Amino acid sequence: MRFHWLGNVGFEDAAEVGCWAAARGYEVTATRLYAGEVLPEVEAIDALAVMGGPMNVYQYRDCPWLVGEARFIEAALKAGVPTIGVCLGSQLIADVLGAKVVQNGEKEIGWFDVTLTAEAEGMAAFRDVPAKFAAFHWHGDTFGIPAGARRLAASEACANQAYAYGDDVIGLQFHLEYSVESVRRMITHCGDELVEGRFVQSAEAIRAGFSKVEGTRRVLDSLLGAVFGEGNHRQVLQT
Repeated sequence: MRFHWLGNVGFEDAAEVGCWAAARGYEVTATRLYAGEVLPEVEAIDALAVMGGPMNVYQYRDCPWLVGEARFIEAALKAGVPTIGVCLGSQLIADVLGAKVVQNGEKEIGWFDVTLTAEAEGMAAFRDVPAKFAAFHWHGDTFGIPAGARRLAASEACANQAYAYGDDVIGLQFHLEYSVESVRRMITHCGDELVEGRFVQSAEAIRAGFSKVEGTRRVLDSLLGAVFGEGNHRQVLQT
């Protein structure tokens, strides 16, 4: 399998998503859009992961690559490429699918529980996922649920934490892919966002949650196995 990921900022890479793909012998490639790298032809990839970043989906003047990135995502969905989006990536996919991305009522940064909705029941991607689990969050925006998609998860701070479009396109507002080093980089590069708020933890509290990374990785493995594993069903985006 040719597994491709899109990077929007230097300190957020594919992390555990890339490790999962490499461990299964997949050919892992990347387009680091912030560095001016050129996107491949959609026909050259079999799976896609759209990673995060601190910008918002409409920040075109500061991040002009977002326009081409959205077009590439749309082409991948139309071609039936199994796709996962994380944080900004999930918002980009939702935007491509016609949903609005807006500021969330609260910033959500740190370790907070995510609860699955009834719509997640019966989905292969969530078969082995607990009904409630701790996840790492770092976001101020939120996506609407695209038409035809299923709302899969919520947290106390954010009603829309995950969605599925068909069985092989999943958007996650929260981070399952972060390693301990990933979280450390976020604190280093985005620590100015750690201001007082109901759902904003201190750097110390975030570091105290490093033991939760192993649990988030297990949930990630389950999701990736369902979306990108052998025998997955592809649904082509209807136009």
